[in-house]
Amino acid sequence: MPLTITDELITSDGTAHTARPIPGHPDAWQVTWLPGQMISRSGAVTAMVLADAASRDLHPGHRLWPHISGWAAELGLTAPVAVALASEPPREKATDREPATSPPDRELAGP
Repeated sequence: MPLTITDELITSDGTAHTARPIPGHPDAWQVTWLPGQMISRSGAVTAMVLADAASRDLHPGHRLWPHISGWAAELGLTAPVAVALASEPPREKATDREPATSPPDRELAGP
């Protein structure tokens, strides 16, 4: 399922999640399944690839799992946590909140 990437929005036809640049924060983006987190545009693309993949029936052992693990690690998460978060429907628009200035909570990543 392809992503649509513009300067103002990243979407996928496989998920309701979106990524948008953060007004007033050059080079910073927010993704709806990572509320409050500021990430790079590249990180936003990775997060949207994960959200698209999470819209399928993924589990450890799935042929995409090694890729899921790598993409999740790029975001400071484990594959199970990333899939769980990205599988939830969006709560609200990503740009409606003041972004956090730190990377994703490392406790989520586990050992």
